[in-house]
Amino acid sequence: MLPIDGDDGFDRVPDSLVLLIFNQISDIRTLIRCQAVSKRFNSLVPQADTLLLRVDRVVSAGELDDSDSLLVTFFRSILKPLYDLVSHKPLPDPTRYQKSPGQILRGFERIRELEIELPSGDLRLEKGAVIRWRAEFGKTLRSCVILGFRGSGGGAADLSGGGLKMRVVWTISALIAASARHYMLKEVVREHGEIGRLVVRDQEEEGTVVMERDGLMECREEEQTEEVGDGLWWRSNRTTVPAVRMRMRHVPRLQLAGGIQMEGATLVVVRPTTTGTAETEAEEQCGDAALAFGAFGGVYGAAVEKLLKSRSYLLEMNSF
Repeated sequence: MLPIDGDDGFDRVPDSLVLLIFNQISDIRTLIRCQAVSKRFNSLVPQADTLLLRVDRVVSAGELDDSDSLLVTFFRSILKPLYDLVSHKPLPDPTRYQKSPGQILRGFERIRELEIELPSGDLRLEKGAVIRWRAEFGKTLRSCVILGFRGSGGGAADLSGGGLKMRVVWTISALIAASARHYMLKEVVREHGEIGRLVVRDQEEEGTVVMERDGLMECREEEQTEEVGDGLWWRSNRTTVPAVRMRMRHVPRLQLAGGIQMEGATLVVVRPTTTGTAETEAEEQCGDAALAFGAFGGVYGAAVEKLLKSRSYLLEMNSF
């Protein structure tokens, strides 16, 4: 139906449909641009509840101001690109975003799903090595699955001597990277109580941190306790990794469909050491499989399937 003279047909589109479109867009920079389109868009954009925040650059430790927290600097690094996108219109004083990391998202009223994309992975590995990891958190680490290998021609490595030590280093490095990302999220979790799912990943798909609804609730409850305590968690730049059990599986050479070959393929499933009833070997193996298949799909899922059939090695590590 053609609009009546003087009547904008787009105004007939209900707000609920516009918000559905905004949630499909999700990218915060694009949504900020949309706010400049009209007064209506300006009022509706803050109601978007599914958001993607892309970070151009993570500032190195050498660039940190002593008065700034890690997360303040993290979010400050994305302030300038956002400001550049909307510099054609009047904006509130941008320095206010530097007061608190949560303020970069405070313009959104009811975030329910948030994904943060980092520019690159955290690990610095030897040439030819590839690591993929996925960690789930509540107030602390709940689980972490790590898959490591070398590409074809990288040379196989066994689990004796240096080979085992190298893979333990890979595991510890992934846990440290995951705990640093979790710590980085605490202010966002506190500022936005309606978030039901929070994911941090990087463009290179090296690592992913996931917090689901129950984990977010647990994290908020823990933080309320810490805030009225001595505040020790503010003195570190990452969340403490609890004592964990690591079950490691290794295949010197893994041949997959399509001619894909992985040298020294290693799967590590990390879970906190519990004080309750110990799992049987079969229960633990079943739990490992569920976590591993939940972490990886595609070609990595095929690698996981074969690795789960191989012999496993159990290691334990104290909290750090």
